[in-house]
Amino acid sequence: MKGMATIRDVAKLAGVSVATVSRVLNKNGYVNKETEQKVVKAMQQLQYEPNAVARGLAGKQTGTIALILPDISNPFFPELARGIEDAAQRLGFTVILCNSDDQGQKEKSYIEVLRKKYVDGIIFASNTLGQEEVVQMKQSSLPFVILDRAVANQVCTVIRCNNYEGAKMAVQHLLDIGCQKIAHIYGPQELITARERLRGYEETVKGFPWYSPSLMVPGSFRFDGGLQAVEELLRLHPDVDGIFAGNDLMALGVLKGLKRKGIAVPDQIAVCGFDGISLTEIAEPELTTVAQPIYEMGAMAAEVLIKKIKTGDTNPGLFELEVRLIQRDSTRKRVRG
Repeated sequence: MKGMATIRDVAKLAGVSVATVSRVLNKNGYVNKETEQKVVKAMQQLQYEPNAVARGLAGKQTGTIALILPDISNPFFPELARGIEDAAQRLGFTVILCNSDDQGQKEKSYIEVLRKKYVDGIIFASNTLGQEEVVQMKQSSLPFVILDRAVANQVCTVIRCNNYEGAKMAVQHLLDIGCQKIAHIYGPQELITARERLRGYEETVKGFPWYSPSLMVPGSFRFDGGLQAVEELLRLHPDVDGIFAGNDLMALGVLKGLKRKGIAVPDQIAVCGFDGISLTEIAEPELTTVAQPIYEMGAMAAEVLIKKIKTGDTNPGLFELEVRLIQRDSTRKRVRG
């Protein structure tokens, strides 16, 4: 069957050693013309197709990179993956997608398998990459790029957006449209993205007399987290009139929760999210958001990684992309009577 013959089968039919077949395949070392023709003829007869991984073992690149995501069901990540895939394809590389479900052990096993499969490099968009795995990859000279966060005590190449400034932009926008008591629904604090967005909120509002730490409620970066958080928030602060959610999924949960309670957005409570996922345009009302350049971030990750693979560059780098506020109906300017 086509593709099933092995290098040993070729060597046997040609009457040469496996090492000789390998030299012919990889054009590495001297093989006389007559022997080379025997090997080529044997390959044609057996319909032998050299395996990309096997060629990788001989020091060649496999033209494959891996992308490890925390949760493919989050609409942020398909757009990121598309940016990575398009850039990789343009540069002659294929992408393997791995979903870690935010589980450290699952991610560890992926890294181990990927190293054995001889991928040329890995992009991490996950949240559970540990110091031990980083050290292992550095020791095995496996290039990698991290999206959003660096690992503690490790110097790595990181691509992220300016989360702190983006959060300040969101809160300032809510103040500018007339909000007088603004709350924040935040993501998991082990993630630097969530911490920086919370810090941006707090730095902007802590000087106001209405500010209280209880205006900050956790929402886990999930839709149902936003739904539950808005319940808690309105129980603690029924007079809140602006909500900055740390990502769009939570903000969409907030919109749903407010609608259930019959609270008008933005007339009674204005809502702003963060990320710029496409679902924000489908929401009713359409959601104001601080948009990351998601596709561009993915494309940059692929380009930076592939450059490392091709040049052998091991230098760390930090690439920080700017965000922009997209104002929609959920923060329409209020008309004061």
